[in-house]
Amino acid sequence: MAVFQLDNDLWFPDPHLGEDDGLIAIGGDLSVDRLLLAYSYGFFPWYSYRHENEPLWFCPMKRFVIFPSEIHVSHSMQQLLRKQELQTTINQDFDGVIRGCATAQDRNQEEGAWLGPDIIKAYTEMHRQGFAVSVEVWREEELVGGLYGITLGKAFFGESMFSLVPNASKLALIYLARTFDSLGGKLIDCQFETPHLRSMGGRYIPYEEYLRIISG
Repeated sequence: MAVFQLDNDLWFPDPHLGEDDGLIAIGGDLSVDRLLLAYSYGFFPWYSYRHENEPLWFCPMKRFVIFPSEIHVSHSMQQLLRKQELQTTINQDFDGVIRGCATAQDRNQEEGAWLGPDIIKAYTEMHRQGFAVSVEVWREEELVGGLYGITLGKAFFGESMFSLVPNASKLALIYLARTFDSLGGKLIDCQFETPHLRSMGGRYIPYEEYLRIISG
């Protein structure tokens, strides 16, 4: 197992050589070109911005994903959808969503906080160039939840989500899955397992299967 040092050239090592947790490389930058190369092979940056001077890059061999057509909508979420108390949109407030993901529940005060200024700047540029997408959840005119991630081909690579009211992030994910499915999307990469995501249909697939889907 090894962790590789990246340089100014655009490259990533063979992810099969990485650590058990998926850590494979350190360094490089967060340019649009490097991020596009990273996501096209399933790499993503994740690091504590207060403690690391360079990005850490992960590419786990077991991938936790949701297939859009398999999104699980619980009875309580079906009731919430019928009530129509919350509204959902796409790409109406990317800045609000990424900053909500960074600061909701005082996440930015946590020791291992990762969504710092450099990540926000990089993904805002990705959004400006059409690669990063946000889903917003509104209560009237108040942004109360959402998620953001990267779209490449038929894959959506989820980055973060937040809720200021109960179930707002679940509503955002349901809206994303249904919309993405209707557009021919094949896979939502969740990066890491959480009980929240497993309850909505998340499951593990091998990296080889994952790579075939995101490359298709």
